[in-house]
Order: sequence, then C-alpha cells, then structure tokens
Amino acid sequence: MLNRLISIAPMMDWTDRHDRFFLRIIAPNVLLYTEMVTTGALLQGKNPERFLEFDPFEQPLALQLGGSNPKDLAECARRGEWVGYDEINLNVGCPSDRVKAGKFGACLMLEKDLVAECLSKMISAVKIPVTVKCRIGVDDQDSYEHLNDFIQTIAQAGCQVFIIHARKAWLKGLSPKQNREIPPLQYSVVHRIKQDFPNLTIILNGGISSLDIIEANLPYVDGVMIGREAYHNPYFLTAVEQRFYPSTSIIDRKAVIEKFIPYIENQLKDGVKLSNITRHILGLFHGEVGARQFRRYLSENAPLTNSGINIIKEALHYV
Repeated sequence: MLNRLISIAPMMDWTDRHDRFFLRIIAPNVLLYTEMVTTGALLQGKNPERFLEFDPFEQPLALQLGGSNPKDLAECARRGEWVGYDEINLNVGCPSDRVKAGKFGACLMLEKDLVAECLSKMISAVKIPVTVKCRIGVDDQDSYEHLNDFIQTIAQAGCQVFIIHARKAWLKGLSPKQNREIPPLQYSVVHRIKQDFPNLTIILNGGISSLDIIEANLPYVDGVMIGREAYHNPYFLTAVEQRFYPSTSIIDRKAVIEKFIPYIENQLKDGVKLSNITRHILGLFHGEVGARQFRRYLSENAPLTNSGINIIKEALHYV
C-alpha cells in the first residue's frame, strides 16, 4: 500500500528524473509522479526507454500516462510495471490544446465510457495500482452531477484512487497556464465526492501552497497533492515532512546540494548538460538572503560550454 497522504504532482517539463532525485533528497516520504508520458512516445518513439528511466532512490514513484487507446495504455502500463514503477496514473486532467488534439487529457472527461474501458484494460494488465487524475469539470460540463457520474462510471471499471484537481478545465479560450489560475478552486466539490464515495481514495490537488491549506483539507479527503509550490519553493517540503512524517530528519539547504552533487557528477559524465539539472534547484533558497544572486549565477553560468560542478559551488557563496 502506497502512502498517499502527501504527493507531488506530475508537471510537464518540471518533474523529470533530475528534479525527482533532487526532491527525494529533501522529502524522503512523499509520493512522486513523473511528467506525463504519452503512449505514442513509448510505442512509436525513438529510444522509448529514456522516457521510463528513473533512479530507485526516487521511489515511491508513479508513472503518469497520456493516451486514449485501451490496448496501447495497457501495454504501456505493463512496461511501467516491468521497469519498477509503484503506480500507473492516467492523465484525464491536462487542458492543453496539444493534448486535446491527441485525444487525451481533460477532454476525456467528456468520454467517461472510453476512460472506463482504458482503465479496465490497464488494471487487468498489471498488479500495481492504476489511478486517474482529473478535473472537477470541463467547459460547460461542470455540474456536480456530471462529476459524480464520471467518478461512479470509472470506479465501476475498477479504479479506486482519484486525484482531483479542484478546478474545472476550459478547453476553449484558456491556455494551460491560465487553466491553473483562472478557474476558481472549489475544494468543497472534492470534499463532497469523498462524502459520496467513502470507499474510494480521494486525493485533492490544486493551490496547495501552505501547511495551513493542507491541514484544513485533510479532514475531508485522503491526501493532498502539491504542485507548483514544490517546484518554486522546494524547501517547503521539509516543513511538510516535519509535520506529517515527524520521524524524518530535516536536512539544511546546503546539505541538500552536497547530497545532490554526486548525482550531478554522474549525469555530467553521461553527457547531460549542467543547466538541465540546475534549473530545478533555482528555488532552493527561496526567501533566503542571497537567493536572487544564487539563481542569477546559476542561470547565467550553468548553460556555458563545459560548465561543471564548480559553477554550483561558486553559486553557493552567495547564500
């Protein structure tokens, strides 16, 4: 059984394997999710193995898939289980036009029977948990009755865990960024779903940026999923760990970098660019004296040709 009390959201271009390793140093207990990986990337792409790469240190770790073909999703779920992921999650919440054009993401909330078929095939294909991440509604299909019917249909297909972003998605007229900010948060809708489906595991996502918000919602749901706050202010996760996993030893910011350096050195030897890793640590000193200079030094120097670990060590002088 995975501990779902606190998890970190799958975030495109952000929660790659470098970021997840970094976050795991800070937060030993939270459940981590990959970026969304499409079935096309795994089944038709060149070198598909790279999309599934992770370090065992990152676990517990869930693989998020994007797609709408039941057979393809089942095959990709099998591959995810085979390489060692602890959970497979289906994306039914991403609102971008690109995702809509590929017939996956939030637009699938309008096709509950197809989603149910996809999840049924995935659940039959693997032994690890298969979960779904969705919104509270899409466009004009945003009534509570519609959401309740969607959850009921998917649950009947065998899905027992729902991660619900407490905003509706506007597929017409709003960008993905605007969809994370403009539709109002409606935590009470997710609370009501948990009341109506007490036997399901309901995880609340959207706008989780403080301990107060987490504690205010946990009495009504089974867990919360933190998104952008975990990226822009990753050291916030130490407060989360201390509050919800009190046996965890808290690590200071510079010690986080020291533990991360051996990983970075190995990645550099494998040809990874330093800037592809350091972009994830820019927020580590958020709110601290010298944080701006730290970010600026890394942003200006990490992309330079032949940049190495010395760039990080020099940036630390500012904080």
